[in-house]
Amino acid sequence: MKDILVVFTGGTIGSSNSEGTIDTDPSNSYKLIDLYRKAHDTEQAIQFKCLQPLQMLSENLHPRVWTTLINAVEAENPDQWAGIIITHGTDTLAYTAAALGLYFNKITVPLLLVSSNYPLDDGRANGLANFACAVEYIKRQMRAGVFVPYRNLLQTMHLHSGVRLASSLQLSGDFISVQFKHHMEFGGQGFIEMNEYRPKPCITNGPKLLPVFSDNIMMIKPYPGLNYSHLDLSGVDAVLHDLYHSGTACSSMQWGESFSLVAFVRRCRQEGLVVYLAPAIKSEAAYQSTYELMDAGAKMVWNMSIEAAYVKLCLAFGNYEHEQEIKDFMASDIAGELL
Repeated sequence: MKDILVVFTGGTIGSSNSEGTIDTDPSNSYKLIDLYRKAHDTEQAIQFKCLQPLQMLSENLHPRVWTTLINAVEAENPDQWAGIIITHGTDTLAYTAAALGLYFNKITVPLLLVSSNYPLDDGRANGLANFACAVEYIKRQMRAGVFVPYRNLLQTMHLHSGVRLASSLQLSGDFISVQFKHHMEFGGQGFIEMNEYRPKPCITNGPKLLPVFSDNIMMIKPYPGLNYSHLDLSGVDAVLHDLYHSGTACSSMQWGESFSLVAFVRRCRQEGLVVYLAPAIKSEAAYQSTYELMDAGAKMVWNMSIEAAYVKLCLAFGNYEHEQEIKDFMASDIAGELL
């Protein structure tokens, strides 16, 4: 088997707990490999090449980090490896998974992001199990693409599509995918059980992208009493507005224009900005408030997670200048991100 490329970026999986403070630790980066050797590869049958282009806690991530990470991977010629494993923190894991999944939509080898809910020295940590799952997936020469293996608390291993991973559940370290999960159980004998789901094939004639992500996409989360008059739109490329679970947000003028998304959409149009809405499942019927938002000029990003929608907009405005190009890119299924 070819060697595996391991790219360390920091995060909890590369951190230590010192007197109650968790932070990245330069001496901790290669501990993951050592732990894997002791538990799963005592004869060192698998060879790893390791590099560390970044060392940061993932909550400090900026879109420019994705460019640095992509450049580091591409400099190593991804096709020459059996697979690629990237360690990452959990806080922004879903965003980086979407960024890599969309950008590397034509990758010919497995690329897996591995994280940990606790530092590796903590007995509760799932980082080693997640890493072992990633290695086993590569060893079995399974489908190419970007994936995230992650073991939730007291559950079997889940293998998530990178472009479908949602952020961790509130007050929890567990992760889910939008609409589906690819389940697998990883035990002493490797993969014990898997379901029948297989990711969509990559689009072979998809666009060739530059690793350029706009950092001027404003994302807004709805909540009762959101006052849009407080928002400054200077320097913004576009607005992505999150929605409640039924694909809605306040469209009523009952409390005044400052609290209505309809009025805010019109304000953005006057300033030459498009407001995109996500997530929402496209169906035969929608709420009246949803239609009012679309009638006002908002663009619905149907059937895509909010994380994937945000990253895709960052890519769109980083790669294209013309409105039609951006529209076509957002509507096309690049890496199976559309439900």
